[in-house]
Amino acid sequence: MVSLRDESLGATDAAGPTVGVLALQGDFREHARVLGELGARVVLVRRPEDVEGIDGLVIPGGESTVMDKLSRAFGVAEPLKRRIAEGMPVYGTCAGLIMIADTLLDSITGQQNLGGLDVVVRRNAFGSQNQSFETELDVPALGDRPVHAVFIRGPIVESVGERATPLATLADGRVVAVEQGNLVGTSFHPEIQGDHRFHEYFLGKVRATTAA
Repeated sequence: MVSLRDESLGATDAAGPTVGVLALQGDFREHARVLGELGARVVLVRRPEDVEGIDGLVIPGGESTVMDKLSRAFGVAEPLKRRIAEGMPVYGTCAGLIMIADTLLDSITGQQNLGGLDVVVRRNAFGSQNQSFETELDVPALGDRPVHAVFIRGPIVESVGERATPLATLADGRVVAVEQGNLVGTSFHPEIQGDHRFHEYFLGKVRATTAA
């Protein structure tokens, strides 16, 4: 029988950096597979000790309120905050973007973020799941070819602070991808539509950090 860990981590002899995927809730399997295909050694992060040996972290889509509660219950929230403050590269998609945002406009009572990214976000800005949609985005940092973006109950970046930079916007100007140093966040799900350029872009940051 193939375990979740076996099916998600890819080749054990991968020569790339060690990248964690927060695996408390959400579509972490998809991110783990993409990262493995790109040559990373993938660790499913569920415990505090999983945080210490990773060179970077992906926070998947899912439900940000559940991720927050579980990350604190399992004791990984504080180690992650410390590693983010120390400069560890992090890529947050959908709920992951919410988790690394400094400010959340419509949080529920008691909800906490990991923070680090100088943006203000709003949860579920595009409505319910049956209002999900797909579109083409120009992302100059990834080249001339548009990115096919899948939005599923995604957040929107309401404002971008001085330390952060937009990477992509919708036709109406709303920001849906942003970066700040080693942090990258997208409102959409690159892991499910076959275009791995955002993961490659993030892994470039991880490799630069490990080579420094």
